[in-house]
Parts: sequence; structure tokens; C-alpha cells
Amino acid sequence: MKTARTGTRGYACLAEIEAPLARVWRALTEPALVRIWLGADAWIDARAGGQYRVGERDRSREARIDVFEPNRRLRLIYFPEPGMPPSASAIVDDFLLDPRQGPGRTSLRLLGSGISEAAAWDAFYKRTRLGWERGLARLKVALEKPPRLRPLPRPPAEPPLPGLDY
Repeated sequence: MKTARTGTRGYACLAEIEAPLARVWRALTEPALVRIWLGADAWIDARAGGQYRVGERDRSREARIDVFEPNRRLRLIYFPEPGMPPSASAIVDDFLLDPRQGPGRTSLRLLGSGISEAAAWDAFYKRTRLGWERGLARLKVALEKPPRLRPLPRPPAEPPLPGLDY
């Protein structure tokens, strides 16, 4: 006999990042930096009561910033999405920053909660959990291995020889 799933479920992601805590915080809260690791359509109004948007324009999720403690904690409470099954709980993502690994290293934990255990929410849960795992991996790479600008090639000192392409 199958029992109805009526509770909620959550997820936890951890990223150990070789970057100072303040730099990780900036990557979470500055609009231009958020777009680097979360995508061109990501957006943030970085303050308590502000908004945070993740995903593509046609499939984005918007949240209210419930807790905004610089260099420590960012908690998002998502607005209900049109077309999603009903749920009695709020969906929450809580980013916790911790420098306990030493200077120049930050532990970033993301604790997500409030997603219904009902089967109708299974695909959303999987997409959300995997999306954040990938997002935090992109954040880690962006902070630890930022792109390096290569110098432009110099033109030849002498004019090219006929028949050779430069």
C-alpha cells in the first residue's frame, strides 16, 4: 500500500572555495558578478527585502531576500510560480558563508527547503537541486580560476610578403 507523501524535502550543497570570504559574498550579491556564474538573466537587488532572480527569462524563479547579513548569510524566499502544483510551504534557499577553513578560504553552504514531497514536485526538486550544484561549481571556478586576458598579437614588423596571409 502506497502512502501519500505530504511533507517537505530539502537539499544541501557545499562549496569549499579558495577565495576570501568578502570576495565570495560579492559574487553572491553584486549583479554583474552574479550574472557571471548564474547566467545573463540573473538579477539581484542586494538588500533585505530586495529581490533575487535565477534562471532564464522564460523559466525564471524570483525570490524575496529575507535575510541579508553581509559576509555571513543570504536567505531567499521564493514567490509561488504560476503553473506549479499547490504547496502549503514556502520554498527557501539559505546561503551560509564560513571562513573557518582559514584566511583566503571560504566554505559556502546552501540549504534549500520547503519543496513538497508530493510526486508532482519530483521534477522541480531534481532540477532545482542539480541546478544549484552546478551553479555553485561555476561560482567556485569563476572565483578560483578567473579568465585571463591574453595580449593581442602584434602585427609583423615588416609588411607581409606577397602570397602569404597574416
